[in-house]
Amino acid sequence: MDKISMQLADLHTHTTSSDGLLSPPELIRLAKAKGLTTLGVTDHDTVAGLAEALAAGSSYGVTVIPGVELSTEWEDKEIHILGYYLDWQKENLLAFLETMRQARYRRTARMVARLQELGYDISMSEVEQELRGEAVGRPHIAAVLVRKGYAPSVEAAFKTLLARGRPAYVPREKVEPGRAVEVILKAGGVPVLAHPGLSPADALLPALVDGGLQGIEAYYPLHDAAATRRYLEFASRYDLVVTGGSDFHGMVDNSHADLGTCRVGTAELEQLQRRAEKIKAQATKV
Repeated sequence: MDKISMQLADLHTHTTSSDGLLSPPELIRLAKAKGLTTLGVTDHDTVAGLAEALAAGSSYGVTVIPGVELSTEWEDKEIHILGYYLDWQKENLLAFLETMRQARYRRTARMVARLQELGYDISMSEVEQELRGEAVGRPHIAAVLVRKGYAPSVEAAFKTLLARGRPAYVPREKVEPGRAVEVILKAGGVPVLAHPGLSPADALLPALVDGGLQGIEAYYPLHDAAATRRYLEFASRYDLVVTGGSDFHGMVDNSHADLGTCRVGTAELEQLQRRAEKIKAQATKV
């Protein structure tokens, strides 16, 4: 990891390897056009796009931080844990992600079956046609519903059918947030609590910190000023790295922001890098 100087970074982005609309090279090219010097590529439950992203980063002069966003659940809330500076080809991480991939497929198939019971003419093969990466999920079901005229938009498909409490919703197979933190640490990565304002889990923070949580995503498009201040205060209280990102998926709507909407700079990146170096140094002693 090289020394950071005068950086502008978006640390939370997605590609076609999960549920984003841009391929890894397209994402990196857009980041360059927007003046970003550093990008965290954090696809949902997969690292399949990182090789392409890192190669594109070298070509376009954008530093790519290899990452992931792991989906977990706590007290019926979705809690996402970001991992940065991963040794992304490590066996324990790949094995864990394979179990996540299989669980995603089973969940998606159950949701498709539920839609069929509700009278929707939709098949798993149609959902798989929407899949450009390997992490299948609700956005791909929503895309089929939109294409077949059952919903005017992906957002509407979620609100009426696929969101928690809606007719076709199926709970994910439960993975505890602490387990995700452990997996990221074992892969030499920095575990960070993603968008804490979306699924408030303030009471969970002390346990996650005790389990090795290293950071919190204080800067996020859907955090208002009060939420941002609260999570910055938590970062100070628990000695957590402060991160931020747009959660860019390739579209800009009520739930997704444009690339670079939330940025962090040199100070935050240096803090993140120091934490990564410390974790890797500790791993070599074990």
